Amino acid sequence: MDMRVFDLFKIGVGPSSSHTVGPMLAARRFLLECPELFKANKVEVELYGSLALTGLGHATDKAVILGLMGETPQELNPESVDEKLAALASSGTLHLLGEYPVPFAMTSGIVWHKQEVLPGHPNGMRFNLTRNDGSTESHVYYSTGGGFIYSAEELQNSAVPESTGSTPLPYPFATMAELLAHGKRSGLSIATMLRANENVHCSDAELDAGLDKIWSVMKGCISRGLQLSGELPGGLHVKRRAAKLWRTANETADVLPHDGMHRVSLYAMAVNEENAAGGRVVTAPTNGAAGIIPAVLRYYAEDCKPSAPEQGIRNFLLVASAIGMLCKKNASISGAEIGCQGEVGVACAMAAAGLTAALGGSNEQIESAAEIGIEHHLGMTCDPIGGLVQIPCIERNGMGAVKAITAASLSLRSDGTHQVTLDDVIETMRQTGADMQAKYKETSLGGLAVHVVTVNYAAC
Repeated sequence: MDMRVFDLFKIGVGPSSSHTVGPMLAARRFLLECPELFKANKVEVELYGSLALTGLGHATDKAVILGLMGETPQELNPESVDEKLAALASSGTLHLLGEYPVPFAMTSGIVWHKQEVLPGHPNGMRFNLTRNDGSTESHVYYSTGGGFIYSAEELQNSAVPESTGSTPLPYPFATMAELLAHGKRSGLSIATMLRANENVHCSDAELDAGLDKIWSVMKGCISRGLQLSGELPGGLHVKRRAAKLWRTANETADVLPHDGMHRVSLYAMAVNEENAAGGRVVTAPTNGAAGIIPAVLRYYAEDCKPSAPEQGIRNFLLVASAIGMLCKKNASISGAEIGCQGEVGVACAMAAAGLTAALGGSNEQIESAAEIGIEHHLGMTCDPIGGLVQIPCIERNGMGAVKAITAASLSLRSDGTHQVTLDDVIETMRQTGADMQAKYKETSLGGLAVHVVTVNYAAC
């Protein structure tokens, strides 16, 4: 497995890891890979497939411009975006990597190929640069979900094993069966094995600091979402609900048995309202499904009353990352490739496995929880109304968080034996996504997206 924990958990901005974070990173990378950038006099971006069809709703146009300016999702201040774009619109000049000026107009500098898909992935983009001497550069990149980006060459060679010069991991795995086998031989938990793998690259202290930072950003995102009200951007006139519902929940004297789950769903919705507003979130494993893991983590930390919450949270994230790695490697976490089963379904599985681990579950119980989480999202389409990560995405995260807790509960009350393996259900998810019609995979051409009257995005 050539992925790390922090490949799955990235700090970035909304509303989409594949349509916002990935394109921003790709745009910046393109310029960093261009020689003689100081001679540039023109830059153009071409967006294909899902990026073109839902690009305005996912702020892909803004993302690539910010990337060309040299911004990164990790360092970008979300509150500065409107000012930066307004300055560009006023001046007509884009400073590549913040330094080299070229003329640029949003209306002509971005080309939307809605009827064409590049061969590597539905989320394809081409960047073109022209220099004063007439020479050109043109590179193709793909955003494959969760903020992962690959050049066309890298994607073509993605099945090539790591070079023999790379440091071997103590517990390499490409399937859950392999990870469970390591556990049986060593007697170690999945969290301990993932930690050992990470220690090849960093110390325990560095790993813990990174995990603690991820949780801190997740907590902050929940807190912001539970405080802010108003209308989300994009033209659907969707109002933030988490804060109002949270206040009502805290003011209600009569507590119903299911109110605990209601609060969990509000944590998840709070995160995804922040994501929809372009705020700071953690891809977990994607932005569209970013609310599920934070919600279940807060449930663990506050409602389960663990004796060692810090270590439990770290184990949660380590185990969750293992499930995400398996889904990314053996299927996909891209809604544009396999539908929302690969986003909310995978996030639910990751959260279920993480919670099971944090509560002391065995490796087999962890596998069972993850399998249940995906199994009951199989076939879920990605049909965002208006191309916005709002309906049904926000509520879907709330439901996914509750399902994750249910899956963990079922697995913890079993002996870990189950008839369907996680590897089986991941392969089923991959095949289901391959069979799913393209209109149900983040194109806004089917499902809810065409049965609800929305604003007109034809202008792009």
